[in-house]
Amino acid sequence: MISTIGPTGKEQPPIVVEAAHALIEGLTRAGVRRLIISGGAGSLEVAPGVQLVDSSTFPEAGRAIALAHGAALEVYRHADLDWTYLSPPAMIQPGKRTGTYQKGTDHLLTNAQGESRISMEDYAVALVDEMEHPQFVRQRFTVAS
Repeated sequence: MISTIGPTGKEQPPIVVEAAHALIEGLTRAGVRRLIISGGAGSLEVAPGVQLVDSSTFPEAGRAIALAHGAALEVYRHADLDWTYLSPPAMIQPGKRTGTYQKGTDHLLTNAQGESRISMEDYAVALVDEMEHPQFVRQRFTVAS
């Protein structure tokens, strides 16, 4: 099961946490063990003990949803499922599929130019790669070009 739940404009950020609880309950009832979540980047560390959402460059408009995604990650961490939480880099946008990306766990990844980015196409490849060849079961990972 893959989840890409997030507010669409009408919903408020808490829907992400509510969805986490509902997914865990529903998948447990159905006997489904594997869950991959496409989550947020705000809870990635940019320095020891400092999350991206708490940095001075993080946009205020995205703060509530970033905090909600971080709270949802904590819900998944306590779930008795084989979950994986994929955090994007700071910038994700349409581009080219290269099939090449770096992987990390809890720290925001950057390239040689100091940019934290990936194309939507490579992000999708990373998600499918994890689904087909699990490497980060019961943990968060992140990718960047």
